[in-house]
Amino acid sequence: MNATTSYRNVALLACCQALLLTNGSGLISMIGLVGYSLVDTKSLATLGATTYVLGSTAATMPMSLWMAKVGRRRGFMAGALVNIGGCLLGVVALAVHSFALLCFATAIIGVYNAIGLQYRFAAAEVASKADKARAISLVLAGGIFGGFLGPALTRWGRDLFATPFQGSFLLLAGAALVALAVQSQVHVPKPAAEERAGGGRPLREIVRQPVFIVAALAAALGYGLMNLLMNATPLAMDFCSLPYAMAATVISWHVVGMYAPGFVTGSIITRFGALNVILGGVVVMAAGALVAVGGNSFPHFLVALVLVGIGWNFMYTGGTTLLTESYTPAEKARTQGANDFFVFATMAISSFSSGALVSTTGWETMNWGALPVLALVALVVLWYARSRAKMAATTV
Repeated sequence: MNATTSYRNVALLACCQALLLTNGSGLISMIGLVGYSLVDTKSLATLGATTYVLGSTAATMPMSLWMAKVGRRRGFMAGALVNIGGCLLGVVALAVHSFALLCFATAIIGVYNAIGLQYRFAAAEVASKADKARAISLVLAGGIFGGFLGPALTRWGRDLFATPFQGSFLLLAGAALVALAVQSQVHVPKPAAEERAGGGRPLREIVRQPVFIVAALAAALGYGLMNLLMNATPLAMDFCSLPYAMAATVISWHVVGMYAPGFVTGSIITRFGALNVILGGVVVMAAGALVAVGGNSFPHFLVALVLVGIGWNFMYTGGTTLLTESYTPAEKARTQGANDFFVFATMAISSFSSGALVSTTGWETMNWGALPVLALVALVVLWYARSRAKMAATTV
């Protein structure tokens, strides 16, 4: 963490985040429909989204430890190159009409996502202690532009070639090429000697801390629920006879809901604390689920997904900020890697179940099911807040 905040690097990292979300939102907006066209068992249509998350899960810890040794910039640039390869493989998968190859391609693209989610931690490393939450939230806010650009690219590329969506993969590869150029200008402080050497407490001791448990739970369950509903949305809208253009619009505004609050979330955390912001996210995401069960029209989908996105932002940014209290510099890479592993593992489960749930139980049932999970997060946060208050009172 710096003594002063490097807003140049915060801005560059926000641009990287925008390009990362261009890839992610574009892929999510089309992958269910692409899978639906390739696989006979329609409940497996979103499996490509699951392998995307599994690729991220497998890469999380190795990439976090590797960047602790070689630095953020080299790791970020490697991720963009990997993504270009994955997108080109997606073009080949569509050419040969291979669902298995498509899933392998999305797993490779998932490595880029695992590396890119470290942008928020890099933001904390180029910021002062007072600006840490604000830097994290501003970098996450960069995703708002990707929310519009990604689905737009998939729409523009859908019919460029005889096989639908081949052009979409090519345009996403182009976005990663731009990201490579931006990443080359990012300057994050080199890992400290103690970080490169590792050490500190055993990981099992770190993850048993209440502060880690609450931070990881808020981020993982918030991300998992958001991912479950987001992946199911294009299919649910298709089942309701709403056109793909509407689904792409809903995903775009959903991503805006995810990242636009980033312009103010950091300031809100500074004023009210990470725990209160997480609780606020729980309430907003629950409101989104209730809107979703109220009807199957385009406005219902739109408002519900925007609220789910805002709720995710509060839970994820609050959890990320809280996580920084759980480790020393020597423990940073392992702790961040463990946190993101839990996030991606939860996302993998939600991605895998998304297609089956929306096909068998229905969109409304999925949203009702989100409410008890959100209640669990709220109870754990309230328990921890009470524990911290008691501890503070005994030390006065």
